Amino acid sequence: MEVERKWLVREPPAGVLAYAAEPIDQGYLAICDDGTEVRVRRRGERCSLTVKSGRGLERNEFETPLSGDQFEALWPATAGRRVQKTRRALPGPNGLTIELDLFAGALAGLVVAEVEFADVAAAQQFDAPAWFGREVTGEAVYSNQRLAVQGKPG
Repeated sequence: MEVERKWLVREPPAGVLAYAAEPIDQGYLAICDDGTEVRVRRRGERCSLTVKSGRGLERNEFETPLSGDQFEALWPATAGRRVQKTRRALPGPNGLTIELDLFAGALAGLVVAEVEFADVAAAQQFDAPAWFGREVTGEAVYSNQRLAVQGKPG
């Protein structure tokens, strides 16, 4: 189970870009109307296949590692359903990690902060820093799968 909140970031605070950056290539093999998705991801040197279901704050998630060859074999099937981004992991309050994603390509300029929580109660108690901007948790137009297919929201 994944419990995650998401915000749009207009301007990351000074110094954030000093944190280590990790490139992410993510493509979708299947996207269903109920929010279920099957994706492949290369994050740095690590590759994985992930199945997610549900929408909003709490989603089911199953992830399995892939070899680089397996990723490369599946990648062509994601044509037209991809996102590229650079992720920086920042220390957050109470031992949490803030994942700051700076999108590239057709999504360049979009910056999103995500925080994953142990449970729904912890997510609801979290006070986001002011620089996070507007919360978009549960807004389908800001899901990675929708961004991959439809691009930046108008």
